[in-house]
Amino acid sequence: MVLSVYIRQGCHLCDDMIHVLSEFRNDYNFSIQTIDIDADALLREKYNVKVPVLCHGDKEICHHFFDLEAFRRAIAGS
Repeated sequence: MVLSVYIRQGCHLCDDMIHVLSEFRNDYNFSIQTIDIDADALLREKYNVKVPVLCHGDKEICHHFFDLEAFRRAIAGS
């Protein structure tokens, strides 16, 4: 399973979410794909003030801060 994190370079909240998410990688068997929203005008428009945004496919799990309960619900539903 691949989880996507929409980020912006230099964003400490993005770094924090990736760090926390990484702690669960082995327990839940997923990989993390980071996508810089500033490399794509459409992504920048969609996620500009929401980064970081954690998604599974096209479903948003959480934004700004890692939400453990939302993460668990999303993983259980996949």
